[in-house]
Amino acid sequence: MTVNKPSSGRERVFSKRRAALLAGCAATAALTLTACGGGATGTTTKDGFAQAPQKDGALTVWVDATRVEAAKLYQQQHPDVKLDIVTYDGDANGSNYLQTKVQLFNRTREGWPDVVFSAQNNEATWAVDAGFAAPLNKGLIPSASLGKFASGANDVCTVGGTVYCLRNDLSQAVLWYNAPLLKKFGYSVPTTWEEYQQLGEKVAKEHPGYLVGDAGDSYTPEIYLWASKCGANHITGPKSVSVNTTSEACTKMARLVDVLIKNKSMSISGVFSTDFGKNQADKVLLMPGPAWYGGAVFKGTFKTPAKQIAAAPIPQWKGDTSPSTGNVGGGTWLLSQHSTHIKAATDFLKWVTTDNAYQGEKAPGFPAYAPAAENWLKGQDASGYFASDLSALKAASSQVWPDWGSGQFSQEAIWAATVKPGMTQGKSIVSLLPAWQDSIVKYAKSNGYKVSQ
Repeated sequence: MTVNKPSSGRERVFSKRRAALLAGCAATAALTLTACGGGATGTTTKDGFAQAPQKDGALTVWVDATRVEAAKLYQQQHPDVKLDIVTYDGDANGSNYLQTKVQLFNRTREGWPDVVFSAQNNEATWAVDAGFAAPLNKGLIPSASLGKFASGANDVCTVGGTVYCLRNDLSQAVLWYNAPLLKKFGYSVPTTWEEYQQLGEKVAKEHPGYLVGDAGDSYTPEIYLWASKCGANHITGPKSVSVNTTSEACTKMARLVDVLIKNKSMSISGVFSTDFGKNQADKVLLMPGPAWYGGAVFKGTFKTPAKQIAAAPIPQWKGDTSPSTGNVGGGTWLLSQHSTHIKAATDFLKWVTTDNAYQGEKAPGFPAYAPAAENWLKGQDASGYFASDLSALKAASSQVWPDWGSGQFSQEAIWAATVKPGMTQGKSIVSLLPAWQDSIVKYAKSNGYKVSQ
């Protein structure tokens, strides 16, 4: 396996003029690769874009550490396909590693991977204009297959009606809880955020050291503030965003989290930190989090024994008749316009996003492809690990609040740079909301967005 470590980011950003030229090349069949800045001629217009001359050779697939298993399984099931598996950070926490490397490859006219997994849902915001992402609904992926993805799953991949990537999994947030521990303490699963806060206050007094949540990760706002319908990240157009972090929807959730952080029933360590794993993993009573927490966090990272963890709908504010939840990641798969192995790349892309062999049976998260999701749920129930069925995940999959978008700028990176340091210093989230807004506006404008506040 080839390992490709993140670079230092020294590659300079290519000019707007070059980006426009590349985008034009992707859309205009008459232009050749030579017109895009050098390279082989003889492109063929097919499936909605100018394809490079096809040839035999290894299919280069970029994945993060979690998706290595998927690539290896494909290789096992397709021994006639030579696969070059490259691991990278998956653009986790908005690293922009993929974009930086594509900029380099566009300059040198070589090096593009055939297929890429990204942990981010916003890659289409730059990969289309950069001439990297191939259109998928112009002939490569049948409409019948696209129609079986969960409703809205591929919205983050769609630009002007054209689908440029496929969603890997849905990462809708639910309320994970330790069923036997909750019963032992005599508590009920909270159904409202008000009940959730009250329970957190009880836990702090009656069972100090136990936790009802964690606010230490960079994606914290995507769990709590997104679920609260906080309008911090409303993408209103291809290059426009509305930002309001100080509305009541934002401040009431921030106040709730502040109370629980102060009484120590909510951690600020981060579930993947060494400190959390060593000192707090076995103290989790409740934990709002995405669908993949069940397998990746509780079973994989925390090593929580079987028959303890269950999932319930995420709480709602009392009186709110429109259930909502947040979303953390999910990831997308992109196919390169520059691939010289389009057929093999397309076969891999279809398999990795729809086939039960991986999505239905091996994937750690809730598949975006609906038939695989049904199979996945049955597999989770049959595994004997969870204390109850995971029907809450299916219900939550259609309740992700639509007014929190996937812009080119990373909310995770913004939160990590702006809010997390203040929290570490003991500042309240409420007090940091204006600074969060200023930072979002700054990031958005630097990426060419028109911002309304």
